[in-house]
Amino acid sequence: MSRLDIKTPSKAQTTVENLYKDMERRIAASPPGLCPVDMSLSFLQLSHAQTCGKCVPCRIGLGQLTKLIAQVLDGEATMETIDIIEKTARSIVNTADCAIGRDAARLVVDGLEGFRDDYEEHVKHHRCLASLQTPVPCVSMCPAGVDIPGYMALVHRGRYADAVRLIRKDNPMPVACAYICEHPCEARCRRGMIDDPLNIRGIKRFAVDNSGIVPNTPNAPATGKKVAIIGGGPSGLSCAYYLARMGHKATIFEKHKKLGGMLRYGIPAYRFPREKLDGEIESILSVGIDVHTNVNVGTDITFDQLRDEFDCIYIAIGAHTDKKTGIPGEDSKNVMSAVEMLGAIGDDEMPDFTGKHVAVIGGGNVAMDVTRSAIRLGAEKVTCAYRRRTDDMTALPDEVLGAIAEGAEIMALAAPVRIEADEEGVARALWVQPQIIGEMDKAGRPRPNNAKLEEVRIPADIIVVAIGQGIEIAGFDQAGVPVKRGGTVVAELSGQVGNMENVFAGGDCVTGPATAIRAIAAGKVAAANIDEYLGYHHVIEEDVEVPSPELNNRPPHGRINTTEVEACQRKCNFEDIEIGFTEEGVIAETSRCLRCDHFGYGIFKGGRVKEW
Repeated sequence: MSRLDIKTPSKAQTTVENLYKDMERRIAASPPGLCPVDMSLSFLQLSHAQTCGKCVPCRIGLGQLTKLIAQVLDGEATMETIDIIEKTARSIVNTADCAIGRDAARLVVDGLEGFRDDYEEHVKHHRCLASLQTPVPCVSMCPAGVDIPGYMALVHRGRYADAVRLIRKDNPMPVACAYICEHPCEARCRRGMIDDPLNIRGIKRFAVDNSGIVPNTPNAPATGKKVAIIGGGPSGLSCAYYLARMGHKATIFEKHKKLGGMLRYGIPAYRFPREKLDGEIESILSVGIDVHTNVNVGTDITFDQLRDEFDCIYIAIGAHTDKKTGIPGEDSKNVMSAVEMLGAIGDDEMPDFTGKHVAVIGGGNVAMDVTRSAIRLGAEKVTCAYRRRTDDMTALPDEVLGAIAEGAEIMALAAPVRIEADEEGVARALWVQPQIIGEMDKAGRPRPNNAKLEEVRIPADIIVVAIGQGIEIAGFDQAGVPVKRGGTVVAELSGQVGNMENVFAGGDCVTGPATAIRAIAAGKVAAANIDEYLGYHHVIEEDVEVPSPELNNRPPHGRINTTEVEACQRKCNFEDIEIGFTEEGVIAETSRCLRCDHFGYGIFKGGRVKEW
């Protein structure tokens, strides 16, 4: 008889582990529109099962909370019940022996603070506010509300031009989003409950790459109304496109040499080839938009002059100024901002980094763009210093892995403290203070603190600061445009600037630096509300018939991903690095779509949104 046995998982434990994985997928794919009270009860029951049961607050208190919330859902509760739930939950937070019990009760407290009106709706009217509007998950997660299941079905049938037309109903820049969109639609794809979310961006890219030239839908009759759009980035271009489609005369004023905004001056060509960008802009302008480049509103022409000349104004100036670190030596020679560097590349004025050591400060997507661009500009060594952990970087994981594969060094937990310069004021090194990760901040991210270690010197011939962008608001605030502390324009959700009757604003200048699809969505919203302000109610639609869904069981199937050019080849130039789908791949991937517009959530709303 043996004294000890090798521990192996039992059949029951193995099954439970698989159930955990299935539950993880379902939680990750939880779509918007679910009853938040019901979800809170489910999370609470799971949390209760995970506690050890030693202390009374966990063993008894969490069980009582479960019963009380169940009463709310069953229509047996009163308004007093909600108060009891809150008191009980806060008591557990303050008295539980360990963090597991405290955090379980905190879920309930946070829920009461975040959606108390849903609790009250259940008590007073025995219904859920969320269930009154249950959207198709992928469509609702897209800021522009693109009909994703619709164009999935069209691509599956080989109707690529129709897919592009359907996308343009809500997003006039399908090519841009096919190449650089951060695809928030994939986050809650219900296919993730079965295996993995659809590769929606990859499918869109195949469509735009194989559709050929797709003519725009004819404009509505001319209205005689004139709208000035200040800024020719994705938001300004989108607004101008839809206004022109509605019959209004849209005129863009852009301070740079070329249109495109951050798509040109912030996104390197290896991610979004310039010929693709130029083709997209040409398509948008073909609907009849006037353009004035190299015009700085505030100096070349005043804001008040535009208000006098045009019936309405849309401010979409983006975020094109840099932010400073505030560390000593930042004004040294050979220290530049990401905005400066990427802007020069956007104008085809390539900096020469041949044989240089480059240090990049930052951990977002822009920092990765700078890092990978520096390699392509001939840098011998590129080091990206970030004060938090690699896992905490706001850059997309694929971007970080891509930079590492191309030879960049990611120095995490390294906070910049000063820049060393020589006698001539030329930067020679970046000094960083090693960090140790600490408690969570208000945003739920672990806060870095100075570690008890000596500072580290990073030799550098060029230092690039990529810690964010600012908004060049001078001239607008002087004209009476309301500006928040921090430099963003104050605008309502409709895009209208509250204290100025005929002025609208949207995109990065309102939200701060965000994604291209959010800027596009802001332009769409502004166009609709400007049209309404001008006294019209034009409808934007596309006459595209979406195929009926195929009746099959759609068994679990692996996600098909796009690939990239080999790192040793792609890092030598600014050519497109992504290898898109083959026809075989796109058919396999689109066949995974569950068609939630027909079989799932969409049917509750009467199907797809055909016009706006």
